[in-house]
Amino acid sequence: MLRGRLTGRSLAIGLVGSLLLSPLAPWPVRAAERLEVVIDGITLPITVDELQGLAGAGAGKRSELTTWLRLLDQDSRSGLIRLLNAPVLTRRSLGQQLLRSWAARPLIDALGDLIQVDSAKGTERISSERILSTMEKLLTEAPQVSTLDLLEALPAERLRVNLDALLLAAGRWKTQVERQQRLTSHLSRQPAEVLDPLASGVERSRPGPRRIRLSVPHRVEDLELQSWSAPRSDRRRPWILVMPGLGGDPDHFQWLARGLASAGWSVVLMEHPGSDSAAVQALLEGREPLAGAEALRQRMQDLQAVLLAQRRGTLDVPGDRVVLIGHSLGAFTALMATGRAPQPGLPQRCRQALDELPLTNLSLLLQCELAKEGALEARISVPELAAVVGLNSFGSLIWPPGLSRPASIPVLLMGGTLDLITPPLAEQLGMLASFGQHPFSRAVIVEGGSHFSAIRVEGQSSSGDGDDLFRLGEELVGVNPLAVQELLRRELIAFLEQLEGAAQATASHHYQEGSVRWHRFNSRDAAALESALQ
Repeated sequence: MLRGRLTGRSLAIGLVGSLLLSPLAPWPVRAAERLEVVIDGITLPITVDELQGLAGAGAGKRSELTTWLRLLDQDSRSGLIRLLNAPVLTRRSLGQQLLRSWAARPLIDALGDLIQVDSAKGTERISSERILSTMEKLLTEAPQVSTLDLLEALPAERLRVNLDALLLAAGRWKTQVERQQRLTSHLSRQPAEVLDPLASGVERSRPGPRRIRLSVPHRVEDLELQSWSAPRSDRRRPWILVMPGLGGDPDHFQWLARGLASAGWSVVLMEHPGSDSAAVQALLEGREPLAGAEALRQRMQDLQAVLLAQRRGTLDVPGDRVVLIGHSLGAFTALMATGRAPQPGLPQRCRQALDELPLTNLSLLLQCELAKEGALEARISVPELAAVVGLNSFGSLIWPPGLSRPASIPVLLMGGTLDLITPPLAEQLGMLASFGQHPFSRAVIVEGGSHFSAIRVEGQSSSGDGDDLFRLGEELVGVNPLAVQELLRRELIAFLEQLEGAAQATASHHYQEGSVRWHRFNSRDAAALESALQ
């Protein structure tokens, strides 16, 4: 029994470590002299010296804890040691900048549930503020903070560490991971149609974009736009507006704009000051906090201003209908433009999601942040809206499938199986049930694709690296990003062409080119698969 439970702990540790990407570094400062470890309902006293010896050497001096550990098998002992050595926060994970933002609050609150201190009232939960101030101090003097570092530095004579609480969280994370693994396994078993080789990612030579500065009433400085014109002889009626995600720039999606313009659509790439790469750089340098609810309000105003300028002719882009394309937060903005209101019960859904600390669906943290301060009330009406395309979209808490009436506007939701920010089972397949009433609506899931597969940066190779703020290796960008981008473009063009007159409804299908596999689902099949893998 104990072996299985500690294996669950090991899984949780691995998840946290993969997100924070940092090894252990020893920390010399000591505040707490006595610890009590609670595991399986048993309280085991231990000194800090004994704990450090255990974590460093795997054995430590003889104590009640080491004696107990000798009763466990080697895998269970190793799991507990990895727990002590697991990094909680690193400078590389933007630790110093994120600590006092909405993004870090659930982590800090979760740590507060694990650690108790002596007080005049007895043993009670350590305050989040005490954890926060201690972690800030640690990060000023060391590049990372481990579980052991934090325990040693917390200002208390005696601490109680509740490993049973971590066990409960590990069990929830394991369930989440297993559900996503079932999706990956299911997709890998589907017979796929083999297509001709995808292009290498080098588009046909075309002139660069026209740079436009647009004066908008809600910003002091002009918005900067990139306009890509279609060949005059092949202009399609809908024009396309592309919105990057949080920390993204228009340059990241030039590959998409160039390809769509070559195929006959006029395209505009938007910027969003305050939640673009400049904002992330300010975050890295400690000058600005991470944008949240305010970023959504600004983005909705940006979108409304650009659409109004096109209607009035101030923005010279032909077309009387528009297709909105967005990545991540940009995709959420596009879905908001459909006019859908959040479904009742959102506060309760957020409380449950945050209680479970959703490390395998980090978009839930952002969704709950966006729910604050009336940000979701910033809906707009877009009567000329022809379709919505979401790259790595999210919104499962805002518009849960079981409570939402499907929208009549065609939607295309695209994601990848390696996405832990907007996982496809909940955020694309599940969301299609909320927005997929139209017969042309569909979801496209790429095996091995990640949250960042759609982002192209200067100098990017097949491994995913490039000269950009987004320096992403394969573990984050996924496999063969250029090929993934090409298939995304292929699927997007097929969707747009269907909107222009095809009478046949979307059919589910499975494709493969070389080692790249992807899957197209209509609304009915997406809902059935999401339900089957619950």
